[in-house]
Amino acid sequence: MGSDCESSVVLVTGGTGLVGQAIKYVVENGSGRKNEKWIFGSSKDADLTDRASTEAMFLKYKPTHVIHLAAKVGGLFGNLSANLEFLRKNIAINDNVLAMAHKTGVQNVVSCLSTCIFPDKTTYPINETMVHNGPPHDSNYGYSYAKRLIDILNRGYNNEHGRNYTSIIPTNVFGPEDNFNIQQGHVLPGLIHKIYLAKLEGKPFTVWGTGKPRRQFIYSRDLARLIIWVLREYKETEPIILSVGEEDEVSIKEAAEQVAIAMDFKEGFLFDTDKADGQYKKTADNTKLRKYLPEFQFTPFPQALKETCDWFVENYQRARK
Repeated sequence: MGSDCESSVVLVTGGTGLVGQAIKYVVENGSGRKNEKWIFGSSKDADLTDRASTEAMFLKYKPTHVIHLAAKVGGLFGNLSANLEFLRKNIAINDNVLAMAHKTGVQNVVSCLSTCIFPDKTTYPINETMVHNGPPHDSNYGYSYAKRLIDILNRGYNNEHGRNYTSIIPTNVFGPEDNFNIQQGHVLPGLIHKIYLAKLEGKPFTVWGTGKPRRQFIYSRDLARLIIWVLREYKETEPIILSVGEEDEVSIKEAAEQVAIAMDFKEGFLFDTDKADGQYKKTADNTKLRKYLPEFQFTPFPQALKETCDWFVENYQRARK
């Protein structure tokens, strides 16, 4: 994919979501190459749970490279009530995408995993060698086991067919085009939406829990630049964690303060300590990433938050919420 004389066709499955749209943004703003054609697929292009539909999409676009982001996802309640469905649908999606990639001669596939697939009982910081070291949390075992199987599929396609199929494990992703639903979305987009509404009402807003838990947040456009690097340069089958370092962990309280600054919100906030905090820390180790890219510059958290908040305000009517 590196040389200018070879032309590449990169198919991004799940291309209309948070990470897919971030990749589109960075490709269109300096990270694309003249010899690359990028296709951002959506559910309109294919039903990836169906083998024939998936094959038709691959035959139509003829990709040479694939970034596989598509998945059946849901919040805590969705997973709890439908683990079997999450398991079966995601197994089908992943098996179809990788099988059709192999069948049509795609040499490079980068699939997206999640930190939630790691064992429930583990030590921190977590690293790439620990994915299969024990059962995942019971609440989302269906999704987690389906994602873990991508790693197993990658090993098989590499060992038996010499394919360069690998996977990435991002930490908490946020940015433009996120899902800003307060009940179902993740913590940062939920906070952004809460503060937007509180500002309209001129009232303080409420943070669920104590605000003490700490998380590693990665800006979707930084993640996009890293995924493109993985597609072009990373040759290992083993997954790679894409994350800021432990030193850049942010507490939920600090995140709420930064969102308030970014939104120019002056009314203050309260903590609903009757709501559960969840795990205090789920630190991921980015040593492998830093070994490869010691100079990579992450967007400073306040700047990334400001860009995300500005996007949400400007696109409020069409944003997912």
